[in-house]
Amino acid sequence: MNQYVDITLLASTFLTLFVIMDPPGLLPIFLSLTDTMTRDERKKAAIQATATSFGVITAFILFGRFILDFLHISLPALQLSGGLLLLIMAMELLMGRTGDTGSRTQVNVALVPLGTPLIAGPGAIVAGMLAGQQAWDVEGGPIAGWIAVVGAVVLMHVVLWMTM
Repeated sequence: MNQYVDITLLASTFLTLFVIMDPPGLLPIFLSLTDTMTRDERKKAAIQATATSFGVITAFILFGRFILDFLHISLPALQLSGGLLLLIMAMELLMGRTGDTGSRTQVNVALVPLGTPLIAGPGAIVAGMLAGQQAWDVEGGPIAGWIAVVGAVVLMHVVLWMTM
């Protein structure tokens, strides 16, 4: 056990999450969803969205297999349903519909749709779960693997917060 961190797993997990979560592509969506907010409210929304995403990804890395088994959901079914949900949301954003029902109550967009499913969507959840499974099989031992996975998830969320 020469290594404290599996650099290969850290890099591959971070890059996979970066491609799936897409911080540069998230920025215009974040700006459009928070266009009526003040600067301080946007900062708070960015922190809330990042924290929500981090909590969801972490929960699924640790307990995802148990949750999906309990609900009798397969990984391909999760990916398909999540993809369809994101397609519907993207089409609504493209068509200019924001889901406004006419009420003037403030909605916290940081939790839904930003934190989940846009940031912590099905692709990111599955990628996190697969990285968690790979952490057990790294050459440096499971501790090096888990440090790599946790480091990649934390680093990715720092990048997301800085982008927003």
